[in-house]
Amino acid sequence: MADLPECVEVDTGAQPSASIIWLHGLGADGHDFEPIVPELELPSSLPVRFVFPHAPRRAVTLNNGQVMRAWFDITKIGLHQPRDKDGMLAARATLEALIARENARGTPAARIAVAGFSQGGAVALYTGLQYPQKLAGIMALSTYLPLAEGFEFQLNPANAATSIFYGHGTQDSVVPLQLAEHTRNELTARGCSILWHTYPMPHAVCPEEIGHLRAWLLSVLPVMG
Repeated sequence: MADLPECVEVDTGAQPSASIIWLHGLGADGHDFEPIVPELELPSSLPVRFVFPHAPRRAVTLNNGQVMRAWFDITKIGLHQPRDKDGMLAARATLEALIARENARGTPAARIAVAGFSQGGAVALYTGLQYPQKLAGIMALSTYLPLAEGFEFQLNPANAATSIFYGHGTQDSVVPLQLAEHTRNELTARGCSILWHTYPMPHAVCPEEIGHLRAWLLSVLPVMG
């Protein structure tokens, strides 16, 4: 099992009945999406543990070798570009280890959603769709997945039909919309279940998207009892 990273954790109530493991984007850290927890306004009847891990620090080729938090190295964002396969595999192992820790805490995979923004979203998609136990859902925000460019990817039947929330900004200049559309089309062709939303925003998250995320989370993590 991979070493567990340091994480920011937020419980919305006592004895959480579900977990959301949320990976940040390039150069950010686990605190980046912490403020969204209260904005989601989840009901008290659905106590959730939010886990926001910190990515390791590494030199990023795209940013002239600058050292920053990154789940994997990036040479260039776009189709048909070199990929850091080893970095992605290491990030996948980290996310799987975090899922296993939630299992050990008493939360089954079916009550765990994996989420990520930008680079973190790529890891969430890559890991979640190949995970051997059914997950509650996969949240992919302003991201894309290099499916046919040297990455080994095998959709696991356990999560082939798992609900994917996929949101992207039409004004995104970091991860262009067409990259997300390419991923959406590839995954849809493989039979994946994608709830697709676009928003008039740059590489970010907006209030409308947060509202849609809340509705989606309540659909994939129904209140127990």
